[in-house]
Amino acid sequence: MPDCAPSGAVAGVNEATAHGARHAPLGRFLIPSLIGAMVFLCPIYADGAWTILLGVAADALRAFIGDAMPALLLSIVTLSTLLSIAGALNPGLQQRYSEHGVTRVFSVPLFWLALRLLGTLCAWLIVFKAGPEFIWNEYTGAVALFDLGGTIVTIFLCASFLLPMLTDYGLMEFVGTLLQPVFRRLFTLPGRAAVDALASWLAAAAVGVLITISQYENGHYSRREAIVIATNFSVTSLPFCLFVIEFIGLREHFFSVYATIVSIGLCCAILLPRLPPLRGIRPLPNDTVGPDGAGEVPERSSLLQRATSAARRRAASSPNAQQYLATSAQHVMDIWMGLVPLVVLIGTLGLAVAEFTPVMQILSAPLIPVLDWFGLPDARAAAPTFMVGFLDMFLPAAIGQGVESELTRFVIAAVSLTQLIYLSEVGSLLLRSALKVNVLTLLSIFVMRTLVGFPIAVLAANLFMG
Repeated sequence: MPDCAPSGAVAGVNEATAHGARHAPLGRFLIPSLIGAMVFLCPIYADGAWTILLGVAADALRAFIGDAMPALLLSIVTLSTLLSIAGALNPGLQQRYSEHGVTRVFSVPLFWLALRLLGTLCAWLIVFKAGPEFIWNEYTGAVALFDLGGTIVTIFLCASFLLPMLTDYGLMEFVGTLLQPVFRRLFTLPGRAAVDALASWLAAAAVGVLITISQYENGHYSRREAIVIATNFSVTSLPFCLFVIEFIGLREHFFSVYATIVSIGLCCAILLPRLPPLRGIRPLPNDTVGPDGAGEVPERSSLLQRATSAARRRAASSPNAQQYLATSAQHVMDIWMGLVPLVVLIGTLGLAVAEFTPVMQILSAPLIPVLDWFGLPDARAAAPTFMVGFLDMFLPAAIGQGVESELTRFVIAAVSLTQLIYLSEVGSLLLRSALKVNVLTLLSIFVMRTLVGFPIAVLAANLFMG
């Protein structure tokens, strides 16, 4: 299991899907699943905006932490590095704590240890505003540590303890069975991928990725299916889409921009799994894929009966209270210790490159003639926005806000919110996961999504604003 995957899996999941597996009472499936659906999937109106209960809980937690957040973040990244160094110097610690499921906190390759160390160094410089200004500037390190890092701390603390209700009590099996025919035919994916997409849409893209990684580790997805889902269905959340669209100055065009985002997302989800590099992804030697559907229920049964039976079999192997709490606590530690230092490092350096160097302008120069050919005004100012999204999801909006043309800002918003692959969060989760994805593959998918999305965004912008 990778550092970042909150699977909630327990021993017995394979037995629960085997021939003759017992069925849990209907309530054991329905009650936790309904709670999970309410927390992750049901929109609510709070503080003048649409959000979900997970978002409300994370906001309340952040308000509770308040001014102590910098000290908490600094403690997390420092402890992460110290424990990693201790594990590297004393391999016995890995064996000693393996029975508690926290080996991954101590056991990291040298490369990831170096990244943790650099991320921790950045965090100290940011908090105390020491060293080069490009590290601790309010538009670089401060955004990476306090905005991105703070969001990870609060969202994933809440998500780690609530996510098993969505994944471990049968809801995935229920939805997967109902939607399997449609998803197989349209997207070449299991039906349970719909839950991953919904969780991303209403919560956060990273939540969808975590669910996908969890389901892969539990044997419900092949490696190709998991990577396709994580890179095509872990969509940018609806609240964040609203935030970006408002930030870039297009609030009055929200519905037309969002309709464009949905159209691009569907086109990418249909096309990209059938094209390289996703088409050629191969399984790993230890991959095991279990059944996605109704298992032993006769085919003559109704679709709803098969879905309910699959859900009750999964609920029969769901964790007890002790397992639930122990696994959730382990996942909090994995995410905090493994992801926060990496996000701080990548976010700081990426924002620094964009803000303080001409690198992005130089790299994006070949795009200017292309944008001119498509008739986009302010092509020179807009060109970097189509590249920086690979580093961080906030960068295109931050740079694009200064573009004068409303039509061009429409295209920037629509494309940036459908590129999906950004190293500061989703990319980091995938790189550290058991899926064994490399940076080149992620960059290729990012480019493919941009190539598919850009013409659609230009067409929509001219249609809605021309």
